This record gives sequence, C-alpha cells and structure tokens, in this order.
Amino acid sequence: MGKAKRISGRQPVFKRIFCIVIDSLGIGEEPDAARYGDTGSDTLGHISASVQDFAIPNLQGLGLANLKKLVQVPPVRQPSGYYGALCEKSTGKDTMTGHWEMMGLRTAKPFVTFTEHGFPQELIAELEKQTGRTVIGNKSASGTAILDELGEEELATGHMIVYTSADSVLQICGNEETFDLKELYRCCEIARKITMKDDWKVGRVIARPYTGSRRGEFKRTANRRDYAVKPFGRTALNVLKDNGYDVISVGKINDIFVGEGITESLHSESSVHGMEQTIGKAGTDFRGLCFVNLVDFDALWGHRRDPIGYAREIEKFDIQLGRLLPVLHSDDLIFITADHGNDPTFRGTDHTREKVPFLAYSPGFAGSGQLPEADTFGIIGATILDNFGLDMPEQTVGYSILSSLL
Repeated sequence: MGKAKRISGRQPVFKRIFCIVIDSLGIGEEPDAARYGDTGSDTLGHISASVQDFAIPNLQGLGLANLKKLVQVPPVRQPSGYYGALCEKSTGKDTMTGHWEMMGLRTAKPFVTFTEHGFPQELIAELEKQTGRTVIGNKSASGTAILDELGEEELATGHMIVYTSADSVLQICGNEETFDLKELYRCCEIARKITMKDDWKVGRVIARPYTGSRRGEFKRTANRRDYAVKPFGRTALNVLKDNGYDVISVGKINDIFVGEGITESLHSESSVHGMEQTIGKAGTDFRGLCFVNLVDFDALWGHRRDPIGYAREIEKFDIQLGRLLPVLHSDDLIFITADHGNDPTFRGTDHTREKVPFLAYSPGFAGSGQLPEADTFGIIGATILDNFGLDMPEQTVGYSILSSLL
C-alpha cells in the first residue's frame, strides 16, 4: 500500500476506518415515509418481533438495542460505542442513493423505475437488435420466481430473461452452462449503454447468472455483476484516493461507485464471505478506508419477505463482528450502518423509506453513548475525511461528528 500524505499539519486520529453497510437494515420509518407509501415500516423492529431466541450480543454491546427498542434484545447499561440514527436527504430509497449520500452526494431526482409495466417496447427492441437475442419476461418479478417461470424456456431457446423490480434496475439472467458468463456480461454492457438515455436511465443493470437444468433446481451464483451509473460528482472516496490513502471496497461497493475513488476491490460471494474478507483486511497494514457492503440481507431476505432468514443473517453477522472487534487496534475506527430499509413483513417487495442505524466503535474510545439524530447519511463521509484532515468536495452534503467521538 502507498504511504498516505500528511495533511493540514497533523496526523490522522485513526489510521484505519472500516465502514460496514448492512444492506437494508432500517430501524423505522423516516418522517417523509408517507410520500413513499412506507408508513409503519420498521425492518429491524419487525424482524426482532418475528423470531424466537434472537441473539446479537456484539451489536447489542455496541448500543444497537439502546438506539432501537427490540422485542428480544434489551439495552445494555454501558454500551462500548456511540450510537445514533441517520435520516436520508436524497430523494429515493435505493442502494445507490444511500451509498452515494454516505460519501456526500445528494440525489435530488430518483432513478427511473419500470415496476408497473416493464420496460418500453422501444427499449426492448433496441436491446434485442444489439444483442441478437430475443427477450422474454420484461416485467417486475422476484429473481427466483422468474427463473422457475422462464428458466427452462431460456435453456431450450437461448432467449434472454430480462426483468426488473421495485428498484431502478434492469436485470438479465443467463445460465452459466448454456448462456455463458462472457455472453451474459456482454449483453449487460449493451443494456447499460442503451439505458443511459434519460427516459430509460436505470440506476443499475445487473447480470444474474444461475445454474441448474429444471424448475425447482435453478440457483443464482456469486458471479453477479452490477453495471451502475457513475456518480454525478466527486465523493469522499475521490478525495481519499487523490490524497494517497487506501480505499478498499468489499462486496458491491466498487460496482456502486463504478470504481470511482477505489484503490482495491474485493468481490464477495456472500455476506459471510464479505466479513471474512474484512477481517482479513484488518490483519494488513493499510492507511485509509475499508468500505464494505453486505448484500445478502437485502437480496436474499428483505426482497423475499423472509423475516426469519433475515434474523438468522443478522446473527451470522454478529458472530463475524465478534471476530472482527478483538483484532482492531486502538487507532482503528469502525462504523456500522445501512443504506435504506427493506422490511420483510411489509407489503410488496420494495425497499422501505427508513432511518438507518449508525454505530461507531474504537478500542481507543474514552467514552460512549447516544449521538443526536443526523439529517443526512453524509456525516459518514465528512467524518472520515475530517479524521484525515481533508475537506469534503464542493456541493456535497454532510458534516463531521469526529469531535463527538473523541
């Protein structure tokens, strides 16, 4: 790793910062939830009430249950970290707007969705022309359900399954044995170019490879690839990289930012694998940020409306967190947060407009306790840059809370 520059006449307070995003772990509706039809949503609260023997001792110790009243997890007398809630300034409730705002970009206009009727025929015709493949599907669907519906047809005909969801995405399925990964990625790259048109501009085109030969046996693989729109401005990640700091992405962070401001990218096969990679990085000598997205909470359990599966995934994370915390140094800092909600007990399969948790911990902390509720996710990027003596780019959102942690 390259050496970081000394900035503003002082060394960083923390040498390494780990920011872990538990994808979709909302903690209750935002004040404007009614605008999104999400009044009453509460991802973590409803999960806690849906299962028995819900145990998350490490998150509990950091103050999560002090922040959010949970049915089965009581608050602790003296949390080891700081805890608070973040509200989102951006318009929308998807992955990209959430992550981009963490690093300073406020999205005023939400990305286009095609949930009700699928994609316009003009778009589909252009996609068929440029890929040379017939499109089947073209509707909003669960990723597993559409494989059961159309996977056998794709295998038999070579047609291409295209579908969307409540998110701003165009997803293309391809069987790894018959469609071929290289061909799937080629088709997705074509779709990304086509959907850069303003009327069709989805946030992400996603390659969804799968294996299996018949209904009921189809299984999506870890070779997913996201083709996102580039951030519309400079973020905290760009500033870190430009000033010689390491910016290590784990999971789909690199895809979300299209490589902007990233110095090293690690692809994760699962959320458990992502935490294993993060623990591995904690054993290396880097200076800067390790930015982690754990997508299984959202993709496997939130969208599939499975509160029990979601709860067990949180418990798996908590076990991994228990492995990470003891190897942190006194000059390390960890943030744990989320990018939006996805209440598995709520109607539909969409994300939910919710506040997200913000947990901060360092073995070097002298204190702990509750932080004021923040009106933007941007405090994360601003605090990270402040730690390294750097300023946020112009026209970004966020303010540092570093002094509250010291």
